[in-house]
Amino acid sequence: MVESVLDDLKVDYEDTIAQFQKELAKIRTGRANVAMLDGIRVEYYGQMTPLNQVATLRVPEPRMITIQPWEQSTIPDIEKAIIKSDLGLNPSNDGTMIRVPIPALSGERREELVRVAGKLAEDHRITIRNHRRESNDLVKMAEKESEITEDDMHRLFSDIDGLTDRYIAKIDELLERKETEIREV
Repeated sequence: MVESVLDDLKVDYEDTIAQFQKELAKIRTGRANVAMLDGIRVEYYGQMTPLNQVATLRVPEPRMITIQPWEQSTIPDIEKAIIKSDLGLNPSNDGTMIRVPIPALSGERREELVRVAGKLAEDHRITIRNHRRESNDLVKMAEKESEITEDDMHRLFSDIDGLTDRYIAKIDELLERKETEIREV
């Protein structure tokens, strides 16, 4: 019981961190990153399909993403999907490949993106705290049902708090890195 609570909590925390990293990758910076296009779906044979499943995406230079569709007929659909996205990108094609230049961000837009990243970080901190509360409730219930001693309960609370603090610090570190990346000119 004791180890399973901590193990389960660690898995939940790792999942939360992974989700946070995915969300951060979608936030546009002044630098090209294929993860920016992760949320884009393209109509492909009547199905809405993720862009990376209909084309090869590359970053040949810091401010350019190239998209090489597997079928040339999908080029107009890919362009439309990128334009419709809220990324503010303007793709161009040469008939065989789509080039997506990444424009520099204005200072105002950078600060807006920093706020978005901060909000995401806070949402994920809340998720971690909710997992902590659930684990603490399980420990309290185990003590109440005499599965563990009161000393074990307090030791577990301490272990849970230590684990929680480490994962909150990871979120803060990831946020700080992203903010630096966004503010780079």
